[in-house]
Amino acid sequence: MLELHLAAPPEVVNVGAGIHGVRGLRDVFRLPDLWQLHLYTYSADLKVAGTTYSVAPGYVSLTPAGTQVQFDYRGRSEHLYAHFRPRVTGEPSYVPVVQDAGDAAPLLSGLLRSAVEASPSGSARMTAEVWTALWRIVDLTAATTEGDARHPAVSTAVAYVEANLTQPLTVPGLARIAGISHNHLTRLFHAETGMTVIAYIRRRRMTRARHLLVSSTLSIPAVAASVGISDLQAFNKLCHRELGGSPRSIRNAVAGPVAAG
Repeated sequence: MLELHLAAPPEVVNVGAGIHGVRGLRDVFRLPDLWQLHLYTYSADLKVAGTTYSVAPGYVSLTPAGTQVQFDYRGRSEHLYAHFRPRVTGEPSYVPVVQDAGDAAPLLSGLLRSAVEASPSGSARMTAEVWTALWRIVDLTAATTEGDARHPAVSTAVAYVEANLTQPLTVPGLARIAGISHNHLTRLFHAETGMTVIAYIRRRRMTRARHLLVSSTLSIPAVAASVGISDLQAFNKLCHRELGGSPRSIRNAVAGPVAAG
């Protein structure tokens, strides 16, 4: 497994679509100080640091800086790539050199193509797209490592909650999105998370609220709105119950300056 730091956005140096296997069926090279991310649309053999991997359409690979790679193609071969420098900060994530992206391959392709489109006009969006793609690859690894034990309906509901904490969220609405009944989602959710759907939503909202209170200069009403709670009295009560104090006391308890949100 590779140790990859993603707590901060990487420095993305280049993104693009590479076409190989036209003039020759083998490439051998290394990038001295850049990591390589590849998303494949072809089958080939990839040798990294003496180990050979078979890649196929929908596979993704990561190669650390300074590592020699050898590609043995079977004809014209096109892949999407990104060359980047991770910023070594925070806890590392662990990923394999090669893995099958499966159903996530179209999403990764879309992110990398968006990065390619953004590259001529500005690096901020390009970096954001690549950073998101790398986190999606980490998610693939986690799902494989854990055996993806979570029921697909629960995974769908959780993903929707995480992406929509600013919006009204109801159990019937999540059940419709997950494609199962209200009662079925309730049973599955409790069995797999040990809490009710509403308790999970509340916990995630308050976890994000605490982050915004201690790490940003957003006003307290703006923090409440950012986690989908428009009633300031209700937000204050939740902070007391879930976080142990008022929003202002939580913010004031953190010493030192905070960054603008």
